[in-house]
Amino acid sequence: MSKKRLLAIILWSATLAATGAIADVTHTPFEPTDRAVAAQRDAEDAAFRRLLEQFRTIKISLSQAVAIAEHLHGGSRTADVSFELSDPSVYRVRTVRNEQIWQNVIDANTGSVTDKEISSSLKELDREDLSNIVALKLVQQDLSDAVRIAEKAAAGSALAGGLIKQDGKVNFVIVIASGDSLKEVILEPPKFRSQGANRH
Repeated sequence: MSKKRLLAIILWSATLAATGAIADVTHTPFEPTDRAVAAQRDAEDAAFRRLLEQFRTIKISLSQAVAIAEHLHGGSRTADVSFELSDPSVYRVRTVRNEQIWQNVIDANTGSVTDKEISSSLKELDREDLSNIVALKLVQQDLSDAVRIAEKAAAGSALAGGLIKQDGKVNFVIVIASGDSLKEVILEPPKFRSQGANRH
């Protein structure tokens, strides 16, 4: 999952221009009127406020949702998770074990599994997703550990997170709701040492 897609999932009904989380902007010859820009900004702000308001009322934390999803398939690890603005509020969690991937929807208030589980194999992933999943096998740290560190560092609660491989680097990207804003925390996870690492 790309960084842009991870963030877009959280703000399903709003672009991230209002939060400043996305820096790449596509320029077009058409310049919208000031009124259109203001209307779009108002819509984004309203969706952003609704997202935070809904997130503040839930009873299940992102870490709990991760634990619930991983418990469904013993030995699985979470590849990515996101809170979704919906009714009822849910987390969408993707876990992986060996060549198998599962996507579950967890009710953010009850912790129960909603919707039908989606199961697939690594062979069905696009190149970018496959690269991120393979990278997960190379790191020692689990997403839940990265979430705890990020929540402490940013003094807030996690809405989403995932392992992202970009420009040859592997990082956990965690999105934290802190006060009335979103903060993005990037953590470089420790990698497993190769068996011959200590040999001379």
